[in-house]
Order: sequence, then C-alpha cells, then structure tokens
Amino acid sequence: MSKKNLILLASAFSYRFSAFETAAQKLGIPIVRGEDVPPPMVGKAASRLALDYRDIPRSAGLIERFAKSEPVGAVIGLDDSGTRIAAAASHRLGLPQNSPDAARAAGDKAVMRELFAAAGVPSPRFRRFPIDFDPRDFAASIDYPCVLKPPTMAGSRGVMRADGPEEFVRRHARLVRILAAHRCEEFLVEDFIPGPEFALEGLLDGGEMHVLALFDKPDPLDGPFFEETIYVTPSRLPEEIQSKVAETAARAAAALGLRNGPVHAEMRIPPGGEPVMVELAARSIGGSCAKTLRFTGEATLEELILRQAFGLPFEPQRERSAGGVMMIPIPEAGILAGIRGIEEATAVPGIYEVEISAPLKQAVVPLPEGDSYLGFIFARGETPEAVEAALREAHGKLRLEIVPELKFIPEH
Repeated sequence: MSKKNLILLASAFSYRFSAFETAAQKLGIPIVRGEDVPPPMVGKAASRLALDYRDIPRSAGLIERFAKSEPVGAVIGLDDSGTRIAAAASHRLGLPQNSPDAARAAGDKAVMRELFAAAGVPSPRFRRFPIDFDPRDFAASIDYPCVLKPPTMAGSRGVMRADGPEEFVRRHARLVRILAAHRCEEFLVEDFIPGPEFALEGLLDGGEMHVLALFDKPDPLDGPFFEETIYVTPSRLPEEIQSKVAETAARAAAALGLRNGPVHAEMRIPPGGEPVMVELAARSIGGSCAKTLRFTGEATLEELILRQAFGLPFEPQRERSAGGVMMIPIPEAGILAGIRGIEEATAVPGIYEVEISAPLKQAVVPLPEGDSYLGFIFARGETPEAVEAALREAHGKLRLEIVPELKFIPEH
C-alpha cells in the first residue's frame, strides 16, 4: 500500500517489534528497524540503520541521511527510549509527528508535572530533589504518605511509597542504588493519591484524541511498590466518569503539546474526587498487553497506529467482547528454574494464551529494581467480571520455581 519505509525504533528487548512487523506486512509497508547498538558500532554494524539511542541528535541525523536515499513515511518509537529520537527525526523530515519538546515532556516526569500544573491538569503535588542530597535534612518537611519516583524510568521501576521520615530515608537509599547505573541526577517526591487506578489507550490525530480502550486495574496499587498485574476492558466505571477520564487525558496530552500518534495514560480517581493524572506516555501500551485489543475488521492496535501515521483511514471502534491481560509478577529475586501448570492455566475457560517471556535459568528481579515480568496471561469473555475471574484462576494454576542464585547449579 505504501512504497515509503516505516522506521521502527525499539530496544533489543522490546516485546513490540513482531506485532508491528505483522501489521506493516498486512498493510504492505516496508520496515527498517533502527537498532540500538553501542556507540563504537554506530554506522558500522550490519544493520541497515544502527543507532545510539543515548545520542538523540546523532541518531536523528543518521535517520535523516538514510531518508535521502530511501523514502521514509513514518518514524515510530515503540518504547520510551525511541520516542524522542522518532520525534527529532520526524521534525527533520517534515513528517506529522509530535514535536521534540512534546516527546521530551512525555518522557520526563518532572517536566510533565510542571506542564500539567501550568495547564491546570489535575496531578499530584510534587517536589524535585537532587539524588545526592541528604534525605535526613528534608524528611521531616515531606507530606506523608508520599511517592519517590525517578523522572525518566518506565514500568514503575524505582517507584516507592514512604509513610514517614524513617521510611523516606530508607527508600531514598534504595533509589540511589537503583539509579547508580543511570544518568539521573534528581528524583521526584509526589503526594500519594489514594483510590483505584485506570489506564487509557488513545490515538491522537492532529490533536484529536480517539479513545481506543479504558482499562480497569482491579488490584489495589497502594505500595510500597507499584507492580501492575491485571488490566480489564471495557471499564466498569459509570459512563459519566469515563467521559471525565477521557477529557482529562485529552487535556493532559494537549498540555504536553502532543498531537499525533499513540498515548498511554495512567490516572487515579480518589474517593469522591475527579480523575487525577499520574503519567502520560507518547507511546502505546507496553509489553505484550496490546494483544488483548481488537478493533473493527479484526484490526490490531498496531495496525491502527500505522494507519494513522501513514495518513490512512482507521476505525477506532473496539470489539464488543470483554478482554484482559495479567502481567505475571516476579514474586522474588533469583534464578527462574522452572514454571509448571502452563497447560492447566491455558485450559481455564476464557483464557486464550499464556505467554512466558522470561527465559528459564536466567536471573529474575522484582520491582522496584526490576523492569520486566515473567510473562502474560490473556483472556476474553462476555463480561469484565468473567475475564478478571479467568485471569485470576489461570494465574493460580502456575507453579513457579525460583531459586537463590548461590544455590543454582547450571547444567553442563
């Protein structure tokens, strides 16, 4: 359908590439993968487009140079590491993407909070602190409960709740260790917002927000860490509240300057209150969670995103049946020696796939230090309640064997 290339930017460990590749093949769009490689390999690797994701200007320049010899119709970042490069490259090529400033704001929670506050978008009160400060000097001045949060990490990594000064000091020490390998010089301290959390999947087209799905998160996310588990759609919120959630997400996107492409918004609704924005990312839902969504004509989420990016017609109407996914949590650190019960879990009525993404005999690390899950369980059903019940039953049939690293003896 298109003779112009699609450049996909994703880390080597991204779950998303194969789904976008399938959607592109269906639409007849040729793909070029922008691969993240170490700086000495940039421009020298076997890949057609080898980039250093940490160097945004250089990566955008390499994409611009590539486009001089091969036509490019869209540049899309599949995860947080690629969205800023995609925006910078699209700006150079004159493609209808988000501006570099908007992409930066969506990837930096400190900038995001400042723009939300300036635009009057409901979001937690926050303060910024240098990571190397002495927390004992400020612990008594913090309003509790609070949430410590790195400004640029995704997937709840490094996010921790503190309920008092002593716990604040301990959480800060743990955050320092988590950020030791990252170029991060500050962190945020936010008010903890009580109440259930929801996720909105949207698609922006010239500034207009199309709501693709609203997910309930039925498990409480009250801390001390914030590991997500179950997503179920359609939401069981009253229609009036759903409209307010959609309106809040649209205002948040506009506050950041986002105008095109997917958005994934997280928000909470405190008891008796209005929706409060937690975060908004300029990308689609993470992991393999998009598998739970189907739209008119059996279109996938990835197909809708590509249609919008290439200026093709798209129909954002989700299928009528309920759907859901459970991100299988990592209960403890160690070596994943085995997972039993997969067949029994798959046999639960309503379950259509159990995907184990964590490799066996490799180390697994839970939040807040970790940044992944063991895998995903997918379900469909007549009602959200039936989907949630199926996911819980299937998860209960899995039997994990995680052993301490010192006790693990690899096979020879």
